[in-house]
Amino acid sequence: MPVLIVTGTGTEIGKTVTTAALAAVALAAGRSVAVLKPAQTGVAPGEAGDVAEVQRLAGPVTGLELARYPEPLAPATAARRAGMAPVTPAEVAEAAAKLAIGHDLVLVEGAGGLLVRFDDCGTTLADAARLLSAPVLVVAPAGLGTLNSAALTGEALRARGLTQEGVVVGSMPADPGLAERCNITDLPLVAEAPLLGAIPAGAGALAPSEFRTRAASWLAPRLGGDRQA
Repeated sequence: MPVLIVTGTGTEIGKTVTTAALAAVALAAGRSVAVLKPAQTGVAPGEAGDVAEVQRLAGPVTGLELARYPEPLAPATAARRAGMAPVTPAEVAEAAAKLAIGHDLVLVEGAGGLLVRFDDCGTTLADAARLLSAPVLVVAPAGLGTLNSAALTGEALRARGLTQEGVVVGSMPADPGLAERCNITDLPLVAEAPLLGAIPAGAGALAPSEFRTRAASWLAPRLGGDRQA
């Protein structure tokens, strides 16, 4: 099944821009793309969410949200406080499977990290990935602290029998310091997965045409790009 789960080691680290880069590269190769956001939090009705941002940057992709909660909290907490039904892994898997019937690639973008809860029973994006038997791409920050969080995420994936496709740095400074430069070398070692890209800081502010032109240079060939190690 052509499904790729995009998660992160935390929040606000570049998952949506990374998802947009993946979509842009796939579209440029002539593939049809769908983006699924199981739970969009912190966005009011009528406001543009992460799916709309991917569409703006990448181009004509099919977008689907399963739930939208107004407060910027973990999905389980946001659903409970709003008095709304939570999303379940089975619903995520069913939606992704249906999208996969008509698309070459389905990108499922999680909220926060891998083990952020969907509901009060403790289900997570990892459970949806297991139901789909889908590989997981981990987006990580560039700076201090990223090695520990990347190692923990990789360990959680392996403990659940899930495949980690690789790691992408979600926002790489134009002038990286010592920590960022060393982390580029160390991330694949601690995550036990290949480094498959580095998205430059501020990429989401580029004009869509420039974003689409440059996206392939940020991603490794394994993800459809032409970035060299």
